[in-house]
Amino acid sequence: MKDFISLHDITKEELENLLKLALKLKDENKKGIAHPILKGKTLGMIFTKSSTRTRVSFEVGMTQLGGYPLFLSSNDIQLGRGETIHDTAKVLERYLDGIMIRTFAHQDVLDLAHYADIPVINALTDLLHPCQVVADLQTVYEHKGKLEGLKFAYIGDGNNMAHSIMYGCAKASLNCAIATPKDYQCDGEVVENAKADFKASGKELIITEDPIEAIKDADVVYTDTWVSMGQESEKAERQKVFGPYQVNKELFKYAKDDAIFMHCLPAYRGFEVTEEIIDGKNSVIFDEAENRLHAQKAIMATLMG
Repeated sequence: MKDFISLHDITKEELENLLKLALKLKDENKKGIAHPILKGKTLGMIFTKSSTRTRVSFEVGMTQLGGYPLFLSSNDIQLGRGETIHDTAKVLERYLDGIMIRTFAHQDVLDLAHYADIPVINALTDLLHPCQVVADLQTVYEHKGKLEGLKFAYIGDGNNMAHSIMYGCAKASLNCAIATPKDYQCDGEVVENAKADFKASGKELIITEDPIEAIKDADVVYTDTWVSMGQESEKAERQKVFGPYQVNKELFKYAKDDAIFMHCLPAYRGFEVTEEIIDGKNSVIFDEAENRLHAQKAIMATLMG
């Protein structure tokens, strides 16, 4: 595993190893045991799309691993402003031991990984959000004691979260149901890839427009914002279309009584989820947010250690 771009690209064993390492690093961190696995190494963190959790978790994670995180905003580098991705990659590989990038176009991450001889980590693109799903699976395991055979229901926009959830569930042997409005469905190529992964795992993938069908008997209920960064002009229309997909008390009752609620954050309370759900007894959103730190440490340690 040279790079970490998509959960579709890694094996079940590689994902299991990442989860085991994330749990181990979390346990050691809680016990005050230092693990300077990346002592003396530097991670370049390219952000053309801002984020609270991604920046803080990667910076703190790299520091806890003994390395140095270097923040690079779109104002700090020439990527996309004249310099080619090839040239950027060939320069950065001379300075850094790894690159993390959070950006819009997925092809930029693919190109960066192709040209750079150092590991590249996809911290989010408009197509995929794989780091988040490793943290999500870690959280599910902590609360359920297992992954295989559980039902994971995603309700909302067919976006990067929905895509990576499908990939992650297939590789971790969960059943998965995705409910999206008709004109906001998942990317066709991603769905076909996911179907192949589910066929290999022997688990079920449900793609539907009916949120009740998706959430019925679910062990995990997940949603995301209806309006992602760059879609602000569509806000009014999206709020109208996604109204029936709000995760509220009425919808949640179709899930199992002990189902956990998850959200990658930031959440817009009263829109994709009601306060009684996000602040309720089934919600594990802050455990999930914390696990971004440990899951990403596992990814960095595996690629750069």
